Amino acid sequence: MSDHTHDAHDRGKTVRLAAKAVGAVFLLVGILGFIPGITTNYDAMEFAGHESRAELLGIFQVSILHNIVHLLFGVAGLAMSRTTRGAISYLIGGGAIYLVLWLYGLVIDKTSGANFVPLNSADDWLHFVLGLAMIGLGLMGRKALEHSHTGTGSTATSH
Repeated sequence: MSDHTHDAHDRGKTVRLAAKAVGAVFLLVGILGFIPGITTNYDAMEFAGHESRAELLGIFQVSILHNIVHLLFGVAGLAMSRTTRGAISYLIGGGAIYLVLWLYGLVIDKTSGANFVPLNSADDWLHFVLGLAMIGLGLMGRKALEHSHTGTGSTATSH
């Protein structure tokens, strides 16, 4: 295997590992959201809606729906991390979803039916950081994938 092919393989492996790690964290968060003590006010958890007073780690407002979304997002990350292209899509697409959630959380009335997930301010800012981090990881992975198809980035190679 040439140095170029080896480097491209390593970069692809890195982005797959990043997507797998993000997926695993989401899966863990989804599970932890169902554990009393780790989730405070567990007995006040609702299926959905802003009335849910349960908070993961006493900070992030959660509901059964919110936890299920984390579980599904985690499973998607683990599944998509099997290929470099899938990992990149998961990270960039998932990051974009989290930035949309951040904006949504900023503009809705937190005490209205629009807050069905539910979200609080801590969730909003975590979504912002997650969105940027995931997109950044995905873009780095995409750049690595492009380099694996173009050599050093300036000349095309046949694949």
